[in-house]
Amino acid sequence: MKTIELKMPQLGESVTEGVLTSWLVKAGDEIAQYDPVAEVENDKVVTEIPASEGGTVKELLVQENETVPVDAPIMTLTVAGEATEAAAKPAPQAPEKVTEETPATVTQSNEPEKPKPEPAAGQPRFSPAVLSLAQAHDIDLNHLTGTGKHQRITRKDVQRAIEQKAAAPTTEASKPAPTKPAKPAAPKPAAKSADDSQAVPASNIRKTIARNMLQSVHEIPQAWTMIEVDVTNLAALRNQNKAAFKADAGFSLSYFPFFVKAVAQSLKRHQRLNSSWQDNQIIHHDDINLGIAVATDDALYVPVIKHADRLSIAGIAHEINRLATSVREGKLTAADMSGGTFTVNNTGSFGSVASMGIINYPQAAILQVETIRREVAVTKDNQIGIRQKVNLCLTLDHRLLDGLAAGHFLNDLKQILENYQVDTEIY
Repeated sequence: MKTIELKMPQLGESVTEGVLTSWLVKAGDEIAQYDPVAEVENDKVVTEIPASEGGTVKELLVQENETVPVDAPIMTLTVAGEATEAAAKPAPQAPEKVTEETPATVTQSNEPEKPKPEPAAGQPRFSPAVLSLAQAHDIDLNHLTGTGKHQRITRKDVQRAIEQKAAAPTTEASKPAPTKPAKPAAPKPAAKSADDSQAVPASNIRKTIARNMLQSVHEIPQAWTMIEVDVTNLAALRNQNKAAFKADAGFSLSYFPFFVKAVAQSLKRHQRLNSSWQDNQIIHHDDINLGIAVATDDALYVPVIKHADRLSIAGIAHEINRLATSVREGKLTAADMSGGTFTVNNTGSFGSVASMGIINYPQAAILQVETIRREVAVTKDNQIGIRQKVNLCLTLDHRLLDGLAAGHFLNDLKQILENYQVDTEIY
């Protein structure tokens, strides 16, 4: 029998540490190779760390909610026979599961938090990754019996429920009874004041969001400007192609890919907008990687379209759909969320007409695309008619950008959008 160490893996490019949020095993447990042993939160995702070898858990070396550097030992495992060199290496990276909203760049605190208490008897336990998968497939976790530690509901439990749901008859009378009908009592709030207000502890990701937003606001002098654009021709181009596109692609063609493409084109001509301020230097990024906002019922994610300037409007539409589907199905990876150089936020999908976004640190700017509205306006040939207008709102880092640079970028973007024609190629 030999003892090997399981180490903290590197979960993404430039990632140096992660927060071990939950142990899925305890000392003495028998586990198989690739069984999940812990959940680690890092850079917008919660990842299940698999075992590199099968064996017996000997010792857990870190506490829950402890920040752990990459390659640091997190547990020891007793295995049969001679330990191989491969067994001593960090476990292979598991698919990342997205939890809550977080900006495109995240840093972790070096201050460890107190371990979380185990759930009370009968109370369900599941990770945000499991919750995301269950929500994507409309699975009620209260009706599942967990097979993990402390009756923890695992990803395998949810996957089994998904398969059972797909195989079950569709009539109400033939649906199987839930395996756990009794809904557990909600956990007690951390504190309650005389006016019935409740103090609820913030999650680790919410703390990370707070730190990153404060860093952005405290370190970046943020200025804001807005421009109005006539997108009547853009709307006609989209309407001309939407039926054929949906028949071919299987999903609807929205307005957003047209804006994303135009932003990528304008950034090629205005490189300072595709930059960041680092150590009193302006870093110009050669790649144009656009972060986009993808919303769910309770969170907002910012996955990245890589090399957006090389894609057609249809190509960008496909990439937006892929990333949005990954969010809904809980399959978004750290690679999908990394490398952003500029962010485009489709706030108009919620009916907003003007808004100021907070810059995703350390990017130079963020653009808000507001709702398209119809207005009575005077056209360029001095005719009065119904036109479709949109506001574009830009927040910029005033250390490396000023009003002149922002104005040139926005005016160029305006010309690109207004010069769309019904015969413009989208492929």
